Amino acid sequence: MGWHHYLSLRNLAEHREGLRLYTEAHPVFSILIFMGVYALAVMLSFPGAGLITITGGFLFGWIEGAVGALLGATLGACIIFEVAKSSFGSFLARRAGPKLARFQEGFHRNAFSYLLFLRLVPVFPFWLINLAAALTGLPLRIFAPATFIGIIPACLVYAYVGRGLDGLISRQLAAQAACAAQNGAENCSLELPLSSLITPDILLAFAALGLMALVPMAVKRVWGSR
Repeated sequence: MGWHHYLSLRNLAEHREGLRLYTEAHPVFSILIFMGVYALAVMLSFPGAGLITITGGFLFGWIEGAVGALLGATLGACIIFEVAKSSFGSFLARRAGPKLARFQEGFHRNAFSYLLFLRLVPVFPFWLINLAAALTGLPLRIFAPATFIGIIPACLVYAYVGRGLDGLISRQLAAQAACAAQNGAENCSLELPLSSLITPDILLAFAALGLMALVPMAVKRVWGSR
């Protein structure tokens, strides 16, 4: 339907003033909408959850945006988790293909620690983990807290990126205006690649996230030696 075109830094920059004004006028309602959109995106396996979290940090601030993303993502994951445990799960399993089987053995060994590790390492597809956990019969009382705890670092990192987005947009708009003055507006466009968000402090934050991913393995090694 083309909705993914709305999920871009350029679109966020073009509507930032309107979004800011609405957020300031309706702070509680705005963050509830944000959480609902995030939950829906997770339920539909919509790509770009990281950019949604960046938007939350941009609109609400680092901590508030991270908390909103954390609650929305956990809610959406729990809903699709319960859906996958129903008769609809067999259809989802066929769509996932053979990638699903390699996760299931880990859930049978130590469900909470394994799920926590998968959440801490943001290279595994979020939707696939939800599906694998559901089809192995994992109870919601284990799935929900492991998901909530495991995505805290990633939510904090991406929301922190969003906190510095306003300065980047201002610089790029100034560059676009300068280009338009020299070459004409039709020859200049607003450029906001995701790579422009990578700064030394962001690299440090991602390094910390990578170290967090090693915690479950370290704990397992200590427990195993005992």
